[in-house]
Amino acid sequence: MIRKFVFATMMGGLILSASACNTVKGAGQDLQSASKSTEEAIND
Repeated sequence: MIRKFVFATMMGGLILSASACNTVKGAGQDLQSASKSTEEAIND
């Protein structure tokens, strides 16, 4: 019973950390895209 609880908790943590990585990665890509657009607008 305890092993199942520990396993479920660890798997839940793994899934949450993986989704958090994708969220941060996506936010970084959005910022990079916005800065590139701003730079292009300034240079044109």
